[in-house]
Amino acid sequence: MLLKNTWNELIKILAKPRSYIGFGALTLLIGVILVAMKADGQSFISFVTASFEQTLSFNGEILNGNLMAFVILQMLIIHVPLLVALVTGDLVSGEAAMGTLRMMATKPISRSAILGSKLLAGAIYTFLLTLWMAFMAYGVGQWMFGAGDLIVLNNDGLVIIPADDIMWRYFYGFGLAYLSLLAVATMSICFSVFSDNSIGPIVSTMAVIILFTIIGSLDVSSFNTLQPFLLTTHMSSWRSLFEMPVPIDSILNSIYILLFHIVGFAGISFWRFNKKDINT
Repeated sequence: MLLKNTWNELIKILAKPRSYIGFGALTLLIGVILVAMKADGQSFISFVTASFEQTLSFNGEILNGNLMAFVILQMLIIHVPLLVALVTGDLVSGEAAMGTLRMMATKPISRSAILGSKLLAGAIYTFLLTLWMAFMAYGVGQWMFGAGDLIVLNNDGLVIIPADDIMWRYFYGFGLAYLSLLAVATMSICFSVFSDNSIGPIVSTMAVIILFTIIGSLDVSSFNTLQPFLLTTHMSSWRSLFEMPVPIDSILNSIYILLFHIVGFAGISFWRFNKKDINT
């Protein structure tokens, strides 16, 4: 019954025009970035590497598909949550507003199963959106720019990763990106359970993301204890995969924090949904 209901939820998601906004936006944004870099990327690379050219000599093609995937993922990972929330924030509150949630409650299926199917459907949609982002950023980027060594600038300096040591990093990198977006999806569904309109959960989710981002970027002593536990702090944990050596402990800590958010938001959602008055 859970799987059947999850399939029905996916059909309802695919029937909504807003479900395709995320795919269209990613296609447009990534396409514009790739085309722009194809046309004028060399001057951008020359500007970035100008400060290193006095001490280092760069051979080969710096502007390649691996670099483009890194740049795109870094630019979009903070903005994609809005595209996720547009769909997942409507899964419960939208049906509550239309009255269809009350009809579902009359069926021989528990409330936990109803919400569980919505959470699973939201997770599948988020996975498909992440997969499309990976295809556009890495797949199309490789096709347009080719492969090559990846040059990454981090806090420790310049890191050069050989081309044959990159694919697994992107595989796990997009996996971490999916985990962070899943936490956002679960949060928006949690807000959706508390609301009876579609706009509230979407706005609330983005307000929390913006608030957490501001807190995480401020160098204030009172915020220092909060920053390691914020969702947004670990949304960029995928960057750690492109360090040498890879800080496994730091990545695992980010995974634990993200899973804690997912489980926590899901738990609150089940608690509230089972108490929610949807029979009147």
